[in-house]
Amino acid sequence: MQKNYKVAVVGATGVVGKTALKVLEEKNFPNVSYILFSSEKSAGKKVEFMGKEYIVYELKESSFELGFDYAIFCAGGETSEKYVPIAVENGCTVIDNSSFYRMDPEVPLVVPEVNPEDIKKNKGIIANPNCSTIQAMLPLKPLDDKYTIKRIVYSTYQAVSGAGRYGIEDLEERNDGENLKKFPYSIYNNCLPHIDVFMEDGYTKEEHKMINETRKILHKPDLPITATTARVPVVNCHCESINLEFEKEFDLYDVKILLENYPGIIVVDNPDRELYPLPSKADGHDEVFVGRIRRDFSTKNALNLWVVADNLRKGAASNAVQILEKIFEQNKEN
Repeated sequence: MQKNYKVAVVGATGVVGKTALKVLEEKNFPNVSYILFSSEKSAGKKVEFMGKEYIVYELKESSFELGFDYAIFCAGGETSEKYVPIAVENGCTVIDNSSFYRMDPEVPLVVPEVNPEDIKKNKGIIANPNCSTIQAMLPLKPLDDKYTIKRIVYSTYQAVSGAGRYGIEDLEERNDGENLKKFPYSIYNNCLPHIDVFMEDGYTKEEHKMINETRKILHKPDLPITATTARVPVVNCHCESINLEFEKEFDLYDVKILLENYPGIIVVDNPDRELYPLPSKADGHDEVFVGRIRRDFSTKNALNLWVVADNLRKGAASNAVQILEKIFEQNKEN
């Protein structure tokens, strides 16, 4: 007999939270009931979910006394810092979308297609990686397994939805710099090489996230990686140019076959027909699209990739829900 599960969705009225509800509807897990939470500001709102109307409740310290099995947090680092420990103390396993626990050595950082075995190491918290890290991991994992990655160079072109509702409004309202809600400069007709705060070494926090999270997920703490992350005037779906250097030689045809056969990847790579991954085509999908697969002739055993994914779905909400799905599968096995 299948167990009934009680799941909390925290931050249910935000951009990522709304997407999580949509993905949960699509999955339609059997024997699962949900309660939705938000900040005091959004509490009391009614949302259509799973074919009926749900009231969104204010998140309080007492909320987890209701006895949840699992919770998906989509509400930011401050909320996770305060409420995740309370949830865990009450016997709830948390899948956290914020960056707060990602680099905690006691917390597994998971992309289900890449390191599902790490889920079993959790002590009540499982961290969802950064959106730009998640989409890179799918092509990197099989390539690392076969050819052993020696060095990574990331260059990202990230959509404004990654900055939340105000980022989207800055673009859609064509804010000219006078009435900006999110960015330091207008994002309309512009490109900003600046995501998150600058650190003392000149890199941004977003760049550090990609570097450190990649090392943790691949279990390679000393892997040489560099990154430049930029915000571009696209509403949704992040793009990445990834340059990889391998320890071993590779055949380009074998690389394409390897990627085509990896779960969660769709290869779109036909230069003769001008076919390659585009944000407009990736929007609304959970798969990671890979193209422009070509050898880097400037150094030995090097490869270039162009990687595109929906940052609200696979880069955040869908990955969290897929972690929950993987937990359900592991529970059945046990």
